[in-house]
Amino acid sequence: MKHQLKTEGKFTYLEVGEGTPIVILHGLMGGLSNFDEVTDHFSQRGYKIVIPELPLYSMPLIKTGVKTFAKYLNDFIKLKGFKEVILLGNSLGGHIALYHAKLYPEVMKALVITGSSGLYESAMGESYPKRGDYEYIKKKAEDVFYDPAVATKEIVDEVYETVNDRNKLIKTLAIAKSAIRHNMAQDLPTMKTSTCIIWGRNDNVTPPEVAEDFNKLLPDSDLFWIDKCGHAAMMERPQEFNEILSDWLKSRNI
Repeated sequence: MKHQLKTEGKFTYLEVGEGTPIVILHGLMGGLSNFDEVTDHFSQRGYKIVIPELPLYSMPLIKTGVKTFAKYLNDFIKLKGFKEVILLGNSLGGHIALYHAKLYPEVMKALVITGSSGLYESAMGESYPKRGDYEYIKKKAEDVFYDPAVATKEIVDEVYETVNDRNKLIKTLAIAKSAIRHNMAQDLPTMKTSTCIIWGRNDNVTPPEVAEDFNKLLPDSDLFWIDKCGHAAMMERPQEFNEILSDWLKSRNI
């Protein structure tokens, strides 16, 4: 992490820059540092970047799920006093952003999703519970990216630690089930928020047809592809990701 985290009430978050708030939502196995390049780029261009730590493993099991996280996010937005936000989410973070847009459209200025769950049932890594096998976990982590070298030892160690922690594993499976339960296919056609969809052409977790479905179902969306790129475009191709998003925000006057 390049930046200091702040704590306010039940929330721990990163905040950098001034301007229109872009609230970033990390994925299930993703850390706040996955968005370092996005943070640096947009915080210097008239946006306030805010990344809350999502309570993936600290909620009671019965409440661990997409809907509760969307409500938690809304509590955070209220605490910060933001009137309108751009939500940017990767993987599970994209799903939470979508669900938030469904529940609280009045605070949505725009939505940005990349490798998002919400339509595709095996997006949450259904075969994770092979716990003790480090090489298996390493292979799973590498599969997230087009270039396996992006899955550094630090990333693999973190995933390995998560799936070998019984509490975290149980919560991970609860979140996966919740993601399947909260499929957004019926909701998307009624959601009016302007949406930028940025997708890796080589995403193995949420394949390209998922992005096409999001684009078909959302009434006001634009779809952009990044070649030679897997599930986490903002990590693997940060420069292209930032350029696409900057151009889109300009074209929409956001």
